[in-house]
Amino acid sequence: MRDDVIAALRRMIVNDLFVEIAEEQIGLDDGLRTVIGLDSVGFVELRVLCEQKFNVEINDDDYTPENFTSIRLLANLIDRLQTQRKAAVA
Repeated sequence: MRDDVIAALRRMIVNDLFVEIAEEQIGLDDGLRTVIGLDSVGFVELRVLCEQKFNVEINDDDYTPENFTSIRLLANLIDRLQTQRKAAVA
């Protein structure tokens, strides 16, 4: 899991989804719904933001609560998708 992905996710949650928690206070395992307070629209927006920012496609099979529960799990998903994309190009 890369620190730049984690930092970018925290920044998106605060700046683009207007969550009123300081970036540095968002823990890796804080629940995006339970602690951060994202609703269903917030999760859709987060999916689109991640696809644009990290140049990945999050298909419906990956758009699951298991992958979108916390920053850590979402960062792991992004890392996996980026690795798959690079392998497909090579």
